[in-house]
Amino acid sequence: MNTTTDQLVEQIQSALVTARVPGWLFYGFHSNDPIALSILGFGPGYHATRRWFYLVPANGEPVKLVHRIESVMLDHLPGRKLVYLRWQELRSQLTQLLASSKTVAMQYSPENAVPYVSKIDAGTVELVRACGTEVVTSADLVQQFETRWTAEQVKQHRATAVILTEIVNQAFREGAKALAEKGVTTEFEIQRFIERRFEENGLITDSPPIVGVNANAGNPHYSPSESSHSPLHKGDFLLIDLWAKPEGPEAVYADITWTAFYSKTVPPRIAEVFDVVRRSRDRGVEFLQEATRGGRYPQGWEVDDAVREVIRAAGYADRFVHRTGHSLGREVHGNGVNFDNLETHDTRSFLPGVACTIEPGIYLEDFGVRSEINIIFGKDGPEVTTPPQTELLVFEV
Repeated sequence: MNTTTDQLVEQIQSALVTARVPGWLFYGFHSNDPIALSILGFGPGYHATRRWFYLVPANGEPVKLVHRIESVMLDHLPGRKLVYLRWQELRSQLTQLLASSKTVAMQYSPENAVPYVSKIDAGTVELVRACGTEVVTSADLVQQFETRWTAEQVKQHRATAVILTEIVNQAFREGAKALAEKGVTTEFEIQRFIERRFEENGLITDSPPIVGVNANAGNPHYSPSESSHSPLHKGDFLLIDLWAKPEGPEAVYADITWTAFYSKTVPPRIAEVFDVVRRSRDRGVEFLQEATRGGRYPQGWEVDDAVREVIRAAGYADRFVHRTGHSLGREVHGNGVNFDNLETHDTRSFLPGVACTIEPGIYLEDFGVRSEINIIFGKDGPEVTTPPQTELLVFEV
């Protein structure tokens, strides 16, 4: 048996015992569940045209169920093997496989409340239930195997965060230099400047950074392009959101958003909105630290509510149009908890080793402010890993 997969099974069983769940049932058909493929260590050559199941019980030997044509599909994993040919045999063998586990976790979310983990189709859930087994969500189990960072990843992330902070400040200064010399620059030119800095620092990203002037900053997912972008002039507001990581299969992202104003005098409304966003961001950190000091792991929706309350009290509730933060990992939007009670009611817990962004925003017709930091549940509790912007950057040009 492969030592690595043996250790994986032991870790899964330990997590199941702690969660008081009798078993974790993985299911594959084509590429329906990338979470299962990642956790179970399928390589890039994975190709499944027949259904398979893999049960890891809290105690005892795992069990595989595979089709005769693809009988080696799960051979890299430990456990005894059941083989089916006809669909009738699939059902009878699945009933046998589940005989000792009357409840199993699957990549399923009741009423699709957390769609990020809801990878198993309704018919398959019905099939498992017809075998006499209840299905519960694997959402927090997934976090433990997909989103917990190692000490090396934390170290790498912190180094990336320092570089990103330097780059974003360089980009704002580059804008000020262009305005002083030419009186104008563009979102696209600043975006390209950031991408060159990424390349020089050995960083990669899944998409170009967001650079938004004035009203474009009021669109949370606006991004300039060579064919569509706006100029930056003196007296303009500018938002930059950038995320990147080093190359490597285990490298994790850092993701930050900062804002600036290019004039000596900041309009009171911009200053007010920045202050509200900053206070709401800091309230998120405070809430997490309070909750974990009290010995509990807060759920994603609770963090969102705490942050959103600051913005609501300031009169901008309808202008905060996205979740408070997203899971952060090898992908910029990871498989862990999101701080969200707007787009979804995220009941996943913020667990040790898990990282997330906190990025409240207020989006108006003529400008928008977002302030984004990263936070990880470290050995001493929630720790902010990216230098937070404490005041609006002001450039007298």
